[in-house]
Amino acid sequence: MADDIRLKIAASIDAIEGAYEYFLAYAAQGITEESNSGCVGAQLRTHLDAMAAALGGLGPQILALIEEGGSDATGDLAGFQAVVEADVRRALAVVALVRARESVTSQLVDNLNASVHVRTALTDLFILDEVLKLGVDRATLPEGSEPEG
Repeated sequence: MADDIRLKIAASIDAIEGAYEYFLAYAAQGITEESNSGCVGAQLRTHLDAMAAALGGLGPQILALIEEGGSDATGDLAGFQAVVEADVRRALAVVALVRARESVTSQLVDNLNASVHVRTALTDLFILDEVLKLGVDRATLPEGSEPEG
């Protein structure tokens, strides 16, 4: 069961990281009106939805891992889980605001990427990945690449 939870957490982290990377590319395109962006805009909405879903599921997933005792860091995770949940709630509020806009410009997405709330949640997730040794960074490396360090 703990392995299933770890896989769900890793998938959530991967979805959030993937969305963030897509947002970087979207922001660089200089889109001033989403309706003129075609399938790029549809992909943006898909990534916004995926990020929101992944952020929304993280707190319960970490709590389930703690309850299952599926980590050497279970005791320490309990305190960190509360931090992650608060940070994720803030990031989710920012993502929800952007998702609610009828048209999402590159500038708005650039500001979303720069949001301290989104960056804090990402940093929390990188820490969680490393503590749990989920290997999200290795899973997203290009084929044939080796992780640094």
